[in-house]
Amino acid sequence: MDASRTASSPKPDRFERRRTRTRRALIGAARQILAEQGGAAVSIQQIAEQADVGFGTFYNHFETKDALFDAAVADALEEYGQLLDAATGDVADPAERFAANIRLTLVLAATHPEITGILRLRGMQHIHASDGLGPRALRDLEHGRAAGRFRIDDPVLVLSAIGGAVLGLLELHTVKRLDEGDGTRMAELLLRMLGLPDEDAHEVATRPLPALDQ
Repeated sequence: MDASRTASSPKPDRFERRRTRTRRALIGAARQILAEQGGAAVSIQQIAEQADVGFGTFYNHFETKDALFDAAVADALEEYGQLLDAATGDVADPAERFAANIRLTLVLAATHPEITGILRLRGMQHIHASDGLGPRALRDLEHGRAAGRFRIDDPVLVLSAIGGAVLGLLELHTVKRLDEGDGTRMAELLLRMLGLPDEDAHEVATRPLPALDQ
C-alpha cells in the first residue's frame, strides 16, 4: 500500500459515510416529491418518511424545507447539465451544440422524467444561478458569439429568453405529447432568434442528434 497516498487521501470514516448517505436520501426524496407534486404542501415529516430517516435527523442536514428543496433542485439541474455535456461536449460547432441541447430536452423528458419535471416546476428560479444549467447555457451562448455564429449583444438577457422557451416546451409536453420533430422545430426557431439565416438554422437543427447516456 502507498503510505503517502493513504495519508493524503484518507477514506471517510463510518460517521461521514452514514451522514453522506442520509443527506443523499433526503435529497433523493425531495427530488421525487418536487417532480411529482412541486413540494408546496409537503411536510418535513413526509419528507423524512420518504427518505426513511427520523424526523430529527432532517435538521442535522438542513435548517428548513426550502433549503432542502434548493439543494434538490441544484442536484437535479447539475445532473441534467452533466448529461448534456456528455452528449454534446465534443460537438465543434457552437450552433449545433446549442440545437442538440434543445432537442435533447424532449429526449430527457422520456428517459429522465424526474429531472425534467423539476426543471419545469422550479427551473425558472435557477436560470441565472451560479451553478447547474445556467452557466453552461451562458457558456454556449458566449462561445457562439465569439465564433461568429450568434449575433447577440447581451448573452445574459438572451439566456432569459431561451430559458423561458425551454421551460415552455416542457410545460407544453405535459398537455400535448410532443415528439422529436417538435424539439427540432424549437431548436430551429431559437437558432433564428440567435441570428442564423433560415437555411442555416434548418440545416443545423436537423443534423444527426448525439446519443444520450442512459
